[in-house]
Amino acid sequence: MESFDYDLIVIGAGSGGTRAARISAGYGAKTAVVEVDRPGGTCVLRGCVPKKLLIYGSEFSKNVEDAIGYSWEVGDIKPNWFDLIAKKNKELDRLHEIYKNLIINSGCDLHYGYGKLISKNKVLVTYNNKEKVISAKKIMIAVGGKSNFPNFAGNEFMINSDKALDLEKLPKSIIIYGSGYIAVEFAGIFSGFGVDTSLVFRSEYVLRGFDIDIRKRLTEQMKASGIRIFPNNSIECINEIGNKYLIKISNNETLESDLVMGATGRSPNTKDLGLEAIGLKLGKNGEILVNNYNQSNVSSIYAIGDVTNKINLTPVAIAEGHAFADREFGGIDRFISYEDVPCAVFSQPPVSIVGISKNSALEKGIKVTEYISEFNPLKNTITGKVEKTLMKLIVDQNNKVIGAHMLGEHAPEIIQGIAIAIKAGATKDNFDETIGIHPTAAEEFVTMK
Repeated sequence: MESFDYDLIVIGAGSGGTRAARISAGYGAKTAVVEVDRPGGTCVLRGCVPKKLLIYGSEFSKNVEDAIGYSWEVGDIKPNWFDLIAKKNKELDRLHEIYKNLIINSGCDLHYGYGKLISKNKVLVTYNNKEKVISAKKIMIAVGGKSNFPNFAGNEFMINSDKALDLEKLPKSIIIYGSGYIAVEFAGIFSGFGVDTSLVFRSEYVLRGFDIDIRKRLTEQMKASGIRIFPNNSIECINEIGNKYLIKISNNETLESDLVMGATGRSPNTKDLGLEAIGLKLGKNGEILVNNYNQSNVSSIYAIGDVTNKINLTPVAIAEGHAFADREFGGIDRFISYEDVPCAVFSQPPVSIVGISKNSALEKGIKVTEYISEFNPLKNTITGKVEKTLMKLIVDQNNKVIGAHMLGEHAPEIIQGIAIAIKAGATKDNFDETIGIHPTAAEEFVTMK
C-alpha cells in the first residue's frame, strides 16, 4: 500500500481552504496547507474585508451631508487617504495572523510557496527558488480567482481591484470599466472620497443578472450622486499621455482620466497548477469541474470556492470546506445547498437579494406574484435628500415566498434575516402575520399588499 506524507494537502489558505484544513485536522487527519502569499486569501486580504473598510470610510462624506441637513454645524473636513490605508493594512495584518494561527494551532503544517500538482497525489512546492515535494492521499485545491481583463490596446494601463485597495494617494479622476459588483462598489468608494468618477460598461444598466428594477434604480441613483455613467459602451483603447490616460470608448468619445481601473470580471485561478498534465478536466472558463462531493474527475483531487466557479462567495467556500472535512474525515455524509443563497452588493446605496427574481421565475415557467414597495426613507425627509428604497417579494402559486430583493440603506443586514424565513419555507401569510418594527424600512417586508 502506497504511503503518503499527509492525509490531506490544501493548496490555498483563503477562507475555504483554511476551514477545510483545520476541520480535517480536528478529525485527526494529518494535514498540510500550501500558501504562496499570506494566509487569509482574497476575501480577508484583497477583497471583502479591505473593500468594506474603504466603503465605510467613503460613506462619511454622505454622513456629513446628512448631518448638515439635520442642523449640525460642520467645519472644513477632508479625508486622509494615506492614514486610512495604513490603518486598513494594520487590520489586515491582524487578520492574517489570526488565519495563520488558526492553521498552525489546529495541528496543520503550513508550507509557504507556490503549489503545483505533479501527480494525482504529489505537490511541488517552490519557495525562494527552492523546491520540495510533498504527498497526500487527498489534495484540495482552494486557490480562488483572479481579475480578468478584456483584450484591447492599452489594457495594461488598467489597475485591478487589488491595486485599487493600496493606492498611495487618491487620483483626481478615475474611470472604472465594468458594471458588476466590484465596479459599482469601487465607484462608490472613489466618489465618496471626492474623486471624479466615471463608469463605462457594455450593458444598459449596472449589475447584469439582478432584478431589472433594482438595476435601473441603482444606475439612476449612482448618476444622481455625481458618478458619470457611460452605458452601452466598451473601451476600445487606452493611451498614456504624460500623467494622464486617454480612453477611447465605442461611441467614439474620448475620455481623459488620471487612473483607469478594470473590473470586468474574475476567472478561476487555475493556470500553472499542472492540472491539465495530470488529466484533470476544466470547464470553458478554466474552472475545475467537480461533483457533489467537490471531487474532480481525478478521484484524489478536490476543489472548493471560486476555483470551481459555482457561487463565488466567501461563505459558500467556507461551507464547502467544512462539509468536505465532515464527509471525508468526520464520517458525516453532509452536503451544502446552493439554493436561496443570499448575496449583497455594497454599492451606495447597497443591494441585497435572496432567491429568485420575477423575470427568472417566468423564464423557468414559474407563475409568481410580485409585491413592490418603493419609498423615500424617513431619514431623508428633513434633509430633502431623495434616494428611494426599493423592496420586492416574489411569491409563487402556493403562496410561498421564493425571492426578496432590496435596494437601500441597510439592505444586506435586512435581507440576511429575510433569507432565514425564505430558507425555512415561509409563506406570504407568515410575512403578513408578522408585526413590523416601526418606524423602520424593514417593516415594509411584512406590510406589502
